[in-house]
Amino acid sequence: MVSKAAAKSASKSRSRSKTSSSADLRAYRQKRDFQVTAEPPGKTARRGRKHARFVIQKHDASRLHYDFRLEVNGVLKSWAVPKGIPFKKGEKHLAVHVEDHPIEYGGFEGIIPKGQYGGGTVMLWDAGEFEPLGGDPANDIQDGKLHFALHGKKLQGEWTLVRLARSQNDEWLLIKSGSDMKPVSSRKDNQSSRTGRTMAQIATAKDEQWQSDPDKSKNNLPFIAPMKASLVTEPPASGKWLYELKFDGYRVIALKTDRSVRLMSRSEKEFTARYSEIAEAVEDLNVREAILDGEIVALDRKGRPSFQLLQALEVSSARPQLAFYIFDLLRLNGKNLIKRPLTERRDHLHRILEETADPIRFSATIKGDPRRLLDEVQRRGLEGLIGKLADSEYEPGRRSHSWIKLKCVREQEFVIGGFTPPEGARKHFGALLVGVYEGKSLRFAGKVGTGFNAAMLRTLHQRMKAIEQTKCPFADLPALTQGRWSQNITPREMKLCRWVEPELVCQVRFTEWTDDGKLRQPAFIGLRQDKPANQVTREKPI
Repeated sequence: MVSKAAAKSASKSRSRSKTSSSADLRAYRQKRDFQVTAEPPGKTARRGRKHARFVIQKHDASRLHYDFRLEVNGVLKSWAVPKGIPFKKGEKHLAVHVEDHPIEYGGFEGIIPKGQYGGGTVMLWDAGEFEPLGGDPANDIQDGKLHFALHGKKLQGEWTLVRLARSQNDEWLLIKSGSDMKPVSSRKDNQSSRTGRTMAQIATAKDEQWQSDPDKSKNNLPFIAPMKASLVTEPPASGKWLYELKFDGYRVIALKTDRSVRLMSRSEKEFTARYSEIAEAVEDLNVREAILDGEIVALDRKGRPSFQLLQALEVSSARPQLAFYIFDLLRLNGKNLIKRPLTERRDHLHRILEETADPIRFSATIKGDPRRLLDEVQRRGLEGLIGKLADSEYEPGRRSHSWIKLKCVREQEFVIGGFTPPEGARKHFGALLVGVYEGKSLRFAGKVGTGFNAAMLRTLHQRMKAIEQTKCPFADLPALTQGRWSQNITPREMKLCRWVEPELVCQVRFTEWTDDGKLRQPAFIGLRQDKPANQVTREKPI
């Protein structure tokens, strides 16, 4: 357990972290191209954590070594330890002090591409609580000597870091203090403490993010496809309905056991490494086992969810504040809850989230007349409301009438099928050509030419160029409507259009659908990573 003195010291450290600036991570960011590597750009300060953390990553770069990291003042203070962690009292291993890393790096496991700084395989070797045993850890590091205890899955005990005098490369010694510790077995040494994968399994994985556990005993909870809400134009006149805010983010199913956490998108894509701070917060929940349904959002300066800010994570080093709004509990400590009424599920959920802090948030019920609520939601610039029948069961994977959505603005997903060339001062491309599926046919919905910044124009153009094809993917282009080319696409424009494989999905805001099924005043919001293209259809209210 962490002592009161250590908790007080950690509290001081956290208070300092609030004044940290992005300069803390300048060296880290300058060395990496986040368009190429899956490493997180990160933010400086991390609030709401009860205790400071440590993480050790086994890193097979130009040489195999261990990256030793301690959470201090909102960043991970980092040392490269070529010979690994000493276990015998008095044993000393060289540790080279390197640039600070973001807190989010503590969840990274995967492949750093060749040609990138530190290119090679990274394993999450161990993680847990870091307990300073002296004064303020930031001051101790500045003074060149830090005594601490580690409470991890593999490491338990005391160590000391001491800076070598007259060292030109900021070299330190990592010394085993306290009593001896039994060395980690060769099997555990070559096994991730989070996913159970070996270095070889990580190195051969196609996805640079976390994969499914190869050892199913680590996290054998089944993925439950999220229940979907039906779009309506008016609130129901009868029935006991509970209303919550509609969030503008990524729907996520969180699978938590006492040994691991996985974050899965609605299409079963692994989000664990991408949102490692969310995974760590779920891991801190005081339950042995749970399946949670919620939405990961990025918050703007007014605390409003913004999909555009969430999208910015894909194309820039900016890291907005993230939150995981949890609104349903599908399983708790071995008990399946999907057949239980919504009110009972949410009562259980509220109890386990009562003492949590950011980034975990409970999606609270909003009381009042839904029409007035919708007016207020619209006034505040939010997306809409979700209504749920109080006694409804959870219907995995179904678009149910027991859950409804009321939107203040019109927006939905569309499939990108092509793009037009740039005009004037714009670079990369002019407009996206988007559509929706009717059965197996992709139907053209219009051109989207606004809503892009320079970074998104460049990134999206690169992604589209990689999947270019010569065939038009839209089943209804070119098409004539009363002697005119549809949606103002002329024969000349058809010749200039560049077509792509219909696999990229984007979010678009618009004013209305026209009578001939096209978008009026569409604006691009961002790319979606959580929905397969073949499931994108036109949303029609009931």
